[in-house]
Amino acid sequence: MIYTAQDIKKGNAIDIIITDMAFGGKGLAKLQLEEGKIVMFVPNTIPGQKVRARIFKKKKSFLEGKLMEILEKSPDETPVEYQPISGAPYITLPVEKQREYKKSTTIEQYRRIGKVENIEDLFDTYIESPTSFHYRNKMEYAFSTIRYDLKEEETLDDEFALGFKRRGTWWIVEDLDKDSGLFDVEFENKLQDIRTYLEKTGLPAWHPPKKHGFYRYLTVRKSYANNQLLLNLTTSKTGLVHFDKQAFVNCVLDLFGDRVAGILFTINDSLGERAHNDENDYEMLYGENLIQENLLGLSFEVSMQSFFQTNPKSAERLYTKVIDYVMEGMDYSDQDTVMDLFCGTGTIGQLISKKTGVQVIGVDIVAEAIENAKENAKRNEVSTAKWFAADVGKFLSQYPEYEGKIKTIVLDPPRGGIAPKTLIKVGKIEAKRIVYVSCNPATQSRDIEVLKEYGYEMKKISFVDQFPHTAHIEAIAIFEKN
Repeated sequence: MIYTAQDIKKGNAIDIIITDMAFGGKGLAKLQLEEGKIVMFVPNTIPGQKVRARIFKKKKSFLEGKLMEILEKSPDETPVEYQPISGAPYITLPVEKQREYKKSTTIEQYRRIGKVENIEDLFDTYIESPTSFHYRNKMEYAFSTIRYDLKEEETLDDEFALGFKRRGTWWIVEDLDKDSGLFDVEFENKLQDIRTYLEKTGLPAWHPPKKHGFYRYLTVRKSYANNQLLLNLTTSKTGLVHFDKQAFVNCVLDLFGDRVAGILFTINDSLGERAHNDENDYEMLYGENLIQENLLGLSFEVSMQSFFQTNPKSAERLYTKVIDYVMEGMDYSDQDTVMDLFCGTGTIGQLISKKTGVQVIGVDIVAEAIENAKENAKRNEVSTAKWFAADVGKFLSQYPEYEGKIKTIVLDPPRGGIAPKTLIKVGKIEAKRIVYVSCNPATQSRDIEVLKEYGYEMKKISFVDQFPHTAHIEAIAIFEKN
């Protein structure tokens, strides 16, 4: 098909065939124009699919589109028994195919952005998630009065919906009526019972565009260590006097019994579309705000608010590889120091301390995460670690005495990567080795050039597939000082 200049205007919807996959799960289509060819990227699509996509960005050499509808499935897709959700766009694609695409497109990132021409020679291993289904330990479900009916394929107003937001929208919710394949089977199969109970209370679901209503979010954490559930219902204040909290508790206990570790209630009147408020205030309706989780022999108490790895079984494999990279070819004594930057709740630092006996310096800007790190270190009898709640860049400026005295640095920054000024400060420490854990290989690829300026060369890299059926992949790399 030949597309005209009129066809490819910004805002237009066009039908295209996806022929390849680019990094980040973006399907790629090559469009024949009257004057030549142009590439179009559409996230959450699979090679072989025919899709309808709306153009939202137009450049000279490429277009970017938003998926509106899948018109024809790819020959590679296979039926699944789970309810399709926007958070698992590739669940119909066999996991083996998903891995092929993730590995090839991620390697290309390092070649193109990081200028690592010998990336295949440096590649170590592709670490798969131990399980491809029901691996998540946390899920957030949204309420809305605007519901998309999956059977009738139409949007309905003045409804009571509880499930996941429809792809590409923040105001439309698709009811989750059965297991999505990602979270706890029993909970998701009974979610419609919770929805039915709450709808019968007569209080309305939230209306996102109009910013009013009562029920907003239901968040659930699961412990794989003891198979318990921790729930948090988030509402507005409007109509609160008519809400029977004890009756809600009874409903949940009737459905899940002694699996329920605790039930929280949070009021959020902010206009933003997020489940928590800035103060993180909550009322404990039942039980405790804690579940237990185990990672590689360490025990962690996890609250509803604290950060914890979403796929704990896969996280064990990730942490094992990190420790391997910290240890490989290095001799440590109790006089050595390892710095764990962007340490979160301190899991990696605690594991290193247990394994080597070295001194560990853990730094993270989130004060609550550092408090969790201190508590967990005490519980796990880790006494050779110090934890600092601080911005990493500012911390490195305030403690110049660490320059030249750190044997290994572990970096585990957030998805946005490391600020350039902070990365320069990391380079100035002159650690012998940097083990860089990245949840976004695109930003890690970008940082390779800065590390080169400070004499660091990539020696090895592994990929970790923690989230099957999504485009997400993580990378762990060794950089050594020349």
